[in-house]
Amino acid sequence: MKSIVALIAFSLAGPIALFGAVADISTFGAKPDGKTQNRDAINKAIETVAAAGGGTVEVPPGTWVTGSIQLRSNITLHLQPGAVLEASSDASAYDAAEPNASDKFQDFGHSHFHNSLIWGENLENIAITGGGRISGTALVRERGAGADKTIALKLCRNVTLRDFSILKGGHFAILATGVDNLTIDHIMIDTNRDGMDIDSCRNVRISNCSINSPNDDAITFKGTHALGAARVSENVTITNCLVSGFEIGSLLDATYKRTVQRAPDRDGPTGRIKIGTESEGDFRNFVISNVVFDTARGLALESVDGSHIEDIAISNITMRHVSNAPIFIRLGARMRAPEGTPIGAIRRVIIDNVTAYDADPRYASIISGIPSHDVEDVKLSHIRLQYRGGLSLEDTAKQPADLVNSFFFRATGGVPPRQPYETPEREKEYPEPSMFGILPASGFFIRHASGIELNDVDVSFTKEDKRPAFVLDSVTHIGLENCKAPKVTGIPLLVMMNAKAVSAFHCAGLANFQGDAIARKEM
Repeated sequence: MKSIVALIAFSLAGPIALFGAVADISTFGAKPDGKTQNRDAINKAIETVAAAGGGTVEVPPGTWVTGSIQLRSNITLHLQPGAVLEASSDASAYDAAEPNASDKFQDFGHSHFHNSLIWGENLENIAITGGGRISGTALVRERGAGADKTIALKLCRNVTLRDFSILKGGHFAILATGVDNLTIDHIMIDTNRDGMDIDSCRNVRISNCSINSPNDDAITFKGTHALGAARVSENVTITNCLVSGFEIGSLLDATYKRTVQRAPDRDGPTGRIKIGTESEGDFRNFVISNVVFDTARGLALESVDGSHIEDIAISNITMRHVSNAPIFIRLGARMRAPEGTPIGAIRRVIIDNVTAYDADPRYASIISGIPSHDVEDVKLSHIRLQYRGGLSLEDTAKQPADLVNSFFFRATGGVPPRQPYETPEREKEYPEPSMFGILPASGFFIRHASGIELNDVDVSFTKEDKRPAFVLDSVTHIGLENCKAPKVTGIPLLVMMNAKAVSAFHCAGLANFQGDAIARKEM
């Protein structure tokens, strides 16, 4: 067949090496006119190369309108520079969402894969590469007719995504569930919801990527029940990346507009790295390093559905214009999982060399478990956090004692204000730093935690803040060393409540201190 050219050798950098055929989609009748529906032609090219034993399907320069593209094993879809795969506005051009008997434990988008622009299931040795672009303007952001994802992969292995860009990727620009040996390198995503959702995957490498997602998370790891059972996420590296909450489209056009004030949940722009929220499956053996956060929420580690988050190393993170807590570690009991699933754990976490500038002052950095379930063994070192400041304990106290719908800060009528250090538990709530309201701490709020070390931590403010820098509540074995924050007349630097085995050494403004059992103490 003329469209198939045998290659003596064709190879890809990354985890796969293919030897085989090459097919140009235009030979199968595809037209780059921005109008012709090319779904059938592209899928025919893929099927033909797969039947020949594998190889590369080339997408030349031009705008190629298409519906659902189904990948096959041993196939590389190569988008040449100047090529644009444009999602069709015709909802009938997309495959229907397949049934999933386990769909009640996660959102619709996580439960189905075929209703996507590009999808693959139970495949091996696949890649999407090249300098082209995938445009998903016509994709839906929520459940509805048509497709809600750009790329969806389920139970695949040996996958490479490299060198292309995605504009407006729908609910998920990239959703990978149960994928092993996944490499994502040099990808740019500028999207209206999640950038990358990596769900129950093993041996994952994400590098040199820029993800702009003001309305949702940029890179997030999930542990859903979409595969019918919990599956561990493990052996993950993320390095040399940018995550941001710029105005949509302004990453790819390099204008970087910081105009977004709020995400749909009414908190500030999102665009962060997160482990959780969907968290039935465990997360372990993660390394996150050399990442820039710009106009985004901070780093979040969240186990609320039974997962164990263990052995996490995070280093060399810089943040500017942080729209909530720079560091948020939350163990909760939402339990969106099969009945009988026990509450999870967070332990053995190291966070080192973090600097954040212009952080929202309302939420501080948070390490919070729930009663009888501590966050354990977290070490933070070489941390520099500059908040906007300007708040006081009066701002905390005038909030209602209980928040109804914490995202929107609406309260029932007649609820009395809280005490200055009273903070609701909200153990079954969706986890966001705003769930607690304005916190009584200006730097770190640590509650239901044990084995926490803060070393060389510097908290500062653009405007004077009249709250304690460090508040410890229901904790044990907490150590502060070489920590500092501005001293405000009449305001303690450190407040401890129901604390055991707490020490503070060489902290500016504090006498060296070690206490075994502390009902309440202000220093």
